[in-house]
Amino acid sequence: MSKGLKTLLVGLAATTALATAAQAADLPVRSAPPAPIVAAVPVFTWTGFYVGVNAGYGWNTNDDDVVIPGVGTFEADDEGGFVGGGQIGYNYQIGSFVLGAEADIQYADIGGDSDFDGIFNGDDDDDDSWFGTVRARAGVAFDRALIYATGGLAYGEIRNGFSSSDDVSVGWTIGGGVEYAFTNNLTARVEGLYVNLEQDDDDLPAVPGVSDETEFGVVRAGLNYKFGSY
Repeated sequence: MSKGLKTLLVGLAATTALATAAQAADLPVRSAPPAPIVAAVPVFTWTGFYVGVNAGYGWNTNDDDVVIPGVGTFEADDEGGFVGGGQIGYNYQIGSFVLGAEADIQYADIGGDSDFDGIFNGDDDDDDSWFGTVRARAGVAFDRALIYATGGLAYGEIRNGFSSSDDVSVGWTIGGGVEYAFTNNLTARVEGLYVNLEQDDDDLPAVPGVSDETEFGVVRAGLNYKFGSY
């Protein structure tokens, strides 16, 4: 091969290499694929209106045995039974704290009977017994679990054994409970209440030493439907 041909081939090779490098520089730089978008999991909140039903057990705590000298002995025994009804309410969550209000109405197969030295016996009609409450609620939420205290107004017709009035009695209630949200809309609870109703009985004379209050306890389970997606 002649020296001139060699020089020509070397020049062609160099020119080709330069052209290839320039063309590669003009190509776009390949970037890494974008990261997949992951949707955030919705955070559950207790805020919202709800309605529900409940059922449980109630018992009258009025046990009065009173001895009146020269007259005789009055005895009152408590009775317990089924309690059930419905509730409606609203919760508002601020951070981990939950504030709310609730009203309920209850059938109550509880009451009491009275006896005077085995001569006179009075028994209330449990089928007519009922009560309702209007209460505030305040609690602490641990995600879907809620521990709360509650208290407020109580009213109803539940007799204590010495009472015979059909008037609606008014008083107060206090209690607490635990509630858990199984889904975004369905919650279940266990709740306990103490209820005190003032009796206004004009049909019977006052009996010394006998309370004119009806006191009873309630333990019940409830199921609520909360409106809203979360």
